[in-house]
Order: sequence, then C-alpha cells, then structure tokens
Amino acid sequence: MSHHLLPGMALDWIERLHNVLLIRDPRQVVASYVKSRADVTPDDIGLPQQARLYDHLCETGNAPPVIDAGDFLRAPEAHLRAMCDWLDIEFSPRMLSWPAGPRASDGIWAPHWYARVWASTGFEAPREQAQQLAPVYEAVADACLPHYERLHGVRLVV
Repeated sequence: MSHHLLPGMALDWIERLHNVLLIRDPRQVVASYVKSRADVTPDDIGLPQQARLYDHLCETGNAPPVIDAGDFLRAPEAHLRAMCDWLDIEFSPRMLSWPAGPRASDGIWAPHWYARVWASTGFEAPREQAQQLAPVYEAVADACLPHYERLHGVRLVV
C-alpha cells in the first residue's frame, strides 16, 4: 500500500523484497475511495508514491513488474502464471477462486473496504464504465494521471 510511503522515508528495506506494482486508473480509484471517505488527495490513493517507488527500484537495478488492474481482471490466469514464473513458484488453479467471506489475514481496514471481496468467490471482469467525478475529485484524478500513464506504459502485457 504505497500511500504509506511518506516523503523522506527510507526505501532500502524494500529492495530486499520481490516487488510488484498494481496500478489502476486514478478515476476509478478516486471514485471508489470517496465512497468511504469524503476527502481525498493524490497521496491518499498512492500513485505518486508508486511512481517514486518504481523509480527507486529501477535505480537499484530491480525494476518491478507493473500490472494494471483492468488488464489483470481481463486475464487473471495469464497474469498469475506470469507472476509465478517471475517468482519461480508453481501456479495453482486454486489461485483463481476462494471461499466467500472474511479471512484472518484481511487486516483491520477490511470492514471498511472489503465488502465486495467478501461477497466474491473469484475474479470478476473489469468495470468499464466511465467514472463521473465531482470537480474536486476530478482534480485529484487528473493530478495522478501522469503517474498512472507513465507506469501504464511499462506495465506487463500478457
């Protein structure tokens, strides 16, 4: 959750991890975010931090794969197989479905954000509808758009 990467925070610990960046159209992120919170800034949705993290990891020679959520939802198995290959782990068809309901690993924010996940049992096709945002929210999405477009340009294509 890149929005937790505060300005000036050391990133050297992240270099020891296998990093994958999941991006999503900022209009969709903002539209989703404001269903639970009235105020939103670009830093709240994490795209500026993702761009900074991507740049940092590229500088260390560890450019992470970037996956667009819409692309993933159109081809989840292909993306999961590509990630398994990259991580050198075995793919399992069980990665494509799960039982409905909460899990112990969901974390404390789950009741605020996971209702649709808890109701699901597998990946759903992406929602392609245009997002109508109030001008104040549109400004936030617009501020994040250059970061999204740059990362989208280097995304994994399967």
